[in-house]
Amino acid sequence: DLRKQARQLENELDLKLVSFSKLCTSYSSSRDGRRDRYSSDTTPLLNGSSQDRMFETMAVEIEQLLGKLTGINDKMAEYTNSAGVPSLNAALMHTLQRHRDILQDYTHEFHKTKANFLAIRERENLLGSVRKDIESYKSGSGVNNRRTELFLKEHEHLRNSDRLIEETISIAMATKENMTSQRGMLKSIQSKMNTLANRFPAVNSLIQRINLRKRRDSFILGGVIGVCTILLLLYAFH
Repeated sequence: DLRKQARQLENELDLKLVSFSKLCTSYSSSRDGRRDRYSSDTTPLLNGSSQDRMFETMAVEIEQLLGKLTGINDKMAEYTNSAGVPSLNAALMHTLQRHRDILQDYTHEFHKTKANFLAIRERENLLGSVRKDIESYKSGSGVNNRRTELFLKEHEHLRNSDRLIEETISIAMATKENMTSQRGMLKSIQSKMNTLANRFPAVNSLIQRINLRKRRDSFILGGVIGVCTILLLLYAFH
């Protein structure tokens, strides 16, 4: 029953984390699109606050699910340590460790996504403030000179470079996570191979003992037959 509850919570967490990651990814691009389409700051602020509320709601829901899953894992640990359960049950310990690893991965992914979202929101707020100052200066002066245009173009280039750097970092992080997962799989395979290699010497030793016993029995049987044949020949000649 505890494993069933844990799997249900893990499935819910997986769906929530996927939606949470999509919200974090689309946050920057949506705000960029709104800033390009509207000259005023009213609509972006309203939409941005809506996304912020959605972020806070999803974060609270994920934290609650993580808390429930932690409680289920604690109950499974208490069950494996109870008096009625054998302490050396490898299957139970493996299952418990697997659920703990999943909980740790989900917790790490949640905190990482949350930190990325907060960093993006802080950067977007800073860029929005800078852009607002530029627009107010431009509208207040009423002079669209060459220096202002160059400054705006340079600012746009910097923002594009920042976006490209973030995409490169995201690709690098995904590659790192894939390599970590592959390393875990290789370690598991290596552990299984070591287990099989440790078992094979015992099997080979047992087979060698059986072969030695067969040879000994064959020698004994051959000796008995030889002695009986010699006795029969001696009896026949005498």
